[in-house]
Amino acid sequence: MTDLGEHIRTRLGAQATELAARTDGARQGTDPEHVHQMRVAVRRARAALKAGLTAPELDAELKWLGSALGAVRDLDVQLDNLRAQTVGFDADELAAVETLLHGLVVERADARRKMLKVLRGKRYTKLLEALRTAASERVVVPAAVADEDEPPALITVVRKPHRKLMRAAAALGEDPPDDDLHELRIHGKRLRYAAEMAESAAKRRIRALVKATKEFQDILGDHQDAVIAETLVRRLLSDLGDGVPVDVVFVAGRLVERERGKKAGCRAQWRGALADVDTYARSALGEL
Repeated sequence: MTDLGEHIRTRLGAQATELAARTDGARQGTDPEHVHQMRVAVRRARAALKAGLTAPELDAELKWLGSALGAVRDLDVQLDNLRAQTVGFDADELAAVETLLHGLVVERADARRKMLKVLRGKRYTKLLEALRTAASERVVVPAAVADEDEPPALITVVRKPHRKLMRAAAALGEDPPDDDLHELRIHGKRLRYAAEMAESAAKRRIRALVKATKEFQDILGDHQDAVIAETLVRRLLSDLGDGVPVDVVFVAGRLVERERGKKAGCRAQWRGALADVDTYARSALGEL
């Protein structure tokens, strides 16, 4: 077994442990971080599978779990994001914001009920068992990878997502659409998870890359949150129907203004963050 195979097994085992450890907390619902970390564990496990293990059925089950967790997590992020933009609002304005967000709170409660059904079901239990089994089985790395002169963990785990990220960025224009920046963030996230897995094999060369990809991902994540927030505010206003109180309309306008300011700031930063990612990735791969 190559080093890469061992990394994949270790990564899968760690994610199975993380999911199991966070399950009770996610069911209780007192701390949203449990759902967040379970979703991250799902993504890391899927990244590990893509790094060198062909397991389409397990990947499909992880995708199913990620969807249930993601519905709750996305609403948590959206609620937290909009409430975070209320700094400086007075008590009446804060009350108006909660009136605006009521529909979103109801949606989250529904998403949570569906998530709990998943986490209490036999299918989820079987998924955890399958993930533990995958972590204990021998991982066969293709010969074409194993025969490379460079460390295989770096070649297959970092190089491919780095190239995909940079190709996607090169295809963007000067002022790319919001959806294109969201897709770019997904590429950056995949590179980050791949780099995390490679870090144990080449800590010095990879640590800076992990940090840079996280910063890049955070910038575009904030951008996407702002994009979604403006759309949500407009939808929530529409859902309230005719006769929306003036104070609710007023705070909705203030929220949109603040989200647009955040979005503009992110657009001014992402290219510089991407340049850092590219530099650290090429350095780690010995291309500089």
